[in-house]
Amino acid sequence: MNLQVLEYYLAICREKSFSAAAEAIHISQPTLSRQIADLEAELGKQLFIRTRKQLVLTDEGMLLKVRAEEILSLVDKTEQEIIGNDIALTGDIMIGAAETPGMHMITLAAHRLQKEHPGIRIHISSGDETDMGWQLDHGLVDLAVIFGDVDHEKYNSFTMPHEDIFGIYMRKDDPLSQKEKILPEQDLLNKSLIINRNSSGYLIPGVPLHQFHIAGTYNLLYNASLMAEDGIGYVVGLKDVLSTEGTSLCFRPFEPEYRVAKYLIWKKNQILKKPLELFLEEIYKLAAEEQD
Repeated sequence: MNLQVLEYYLAICREKSFSAAAEAIHISQPTLSRQIADLEAELGKQLFIRTRKQLVLTDEGMLLKVRAEEILSLVDKTEQEIIGNDIALTGDIMIGAAETPGMHMITLAAHRLQKEHPGIRIHISSGDETDMGWQLDHGLVDLAVIFGDVDHEKYNSFTMPHEDIFGIYMRKDDPLSQKEKILPEQDLLNKSLIINRNSSGYLIPGVPLHQFHIAGTYNLLYNASLMAEDGIGYVVGLKDVLSTEGTSLCFRPFEPEYRVAKYLIWKKNQILKKPLELFLEEIYKLAAEEQD
């Protein structure tokens, strides 16, 4: 298996046709068919099911598609890092981020860095702790913003300022919206809740999650907000991640107040490319300015 064959394979996945893929990547169809046949023989697995209308990926074919995208993305990222060493202060910084208003610190640091070095590009992908940890471990992002505990054996970390406040998003016409704060054990028993998929054990400290009815889970808040708008349940989430202005939703914090810390993490023992070093310097400068 080589990188070129993986590129050919992904072209077929995109086009869903050998002939269309061959035309798109400018090789003959017999050559492409032979390459994929050799790949299937090497793996000992069928990758496509041929139908009259289009190609359908087998389970093994879908797994290879995901892995091929990861491999080629990592190869491209590595090439850019090496090339960037020869060209002063250019390159890419890949950041995986949980949804939080605290991302303003990340974006402000990026803005400052790009004012001095416009050749540096910032790429942000959103997700929750599951997404970010996986991407960081596989080298698909350089940094990640997460909530919860940090594995200090694997990661370096920076505690970001300003803890975030938990509460619920709900419809403005819901009777609970008349309250300024929500007491979970009093107000949410027998209510349908929509929680982050990483929630475990407790709704807030001291309040076990198992005593509530969980109607669904989410990893990003926007789609969860649609669930709330359509009456599926109350969304448990962080304040100010969603703007409720002009929507049918409102936010109410929990009582007692529940705040969570967030961390910027990166893998230990990795060689930090120059753009990433400068970005972290900007982060530390911003933190010091806030303390002055």
